[in-house]
Amino acid sequence: MSRTTLSLQDFFPFWKQLEPEQREKMTKHCQLRHFPKGERIHTEKKQCMGLLLIQKGQMRALILSESGKEVTLYRLYELDICLFSASCMMRNIQFDIQMEVEEDTDAFVIPPLLYDKLCHQSALMANYTNELLGSRFSNVMWTLEQILFKSMDSRLAQALLDRSASENTTKLHVTHEWLARDLGSAREVVTRMLRYFRDEGWITLSRGCIQLLDEKKLQEIADG
Repeated sequence: MSRTTLSLQDFFPFWKQLEPEQREKMTKHCQLRHFPKGERIHTEKKQCMGLLLIQKGQMRALILSESGKEVTLYRLYELDICLFSASCMMRNIQFDIQMEVEEDTDAFVIPPLLYDKLCHQSALMANYTNELLGSRFSNVMWTLEQILFKSMDSRLAQALLDRSASENTTKLHVTHEWLARDLGSAREVVTRMLRYFRDEGWITLSRGCIQLLDEKKLQEIADG
């Protein structure tokens, strides 16, 4: 499927089963917006944007502590739906999640009140929304499990492998600071661990670049 041909119906597998009036309202009131790389989207209820449907690009969902420490919860790619950008319609959500645009992103935005109304009118829409919420909370729980129960070397190895898989290359243009922020750790800790990986011959390091040499060993570390 061409990235330029994505429409609303591509995001909802039950689109044709919705009432014609419901499809018409969604089509009429949704907007296609562009989010430049580096922009931060806040999801507090007072700044409720609406439902984001990622047409192309990449976003990172994160939580931010009072001290400024970040923890990445999950990422959104083409055809993903961001529910937390419409947190005002989820009355029991009491925490704030921020979205960082990691690549220039185009996304459909559906007004939260309209989507909330559709969920009350359509069991298909309501059930699908619950499935999406369940999937996102599973992502969050997996992240918390990594933080609480896995060592830093395992988490770092997994982060390198995930990045390599998503970009389909073993040459990663990523900084130590970016990795530290992504893992919710200190830059010094990440740098020390990367140097250990380098000394063991699993990676090479250069300015702004990490080359993976032994993915099998990194996977063993990640699994440990």
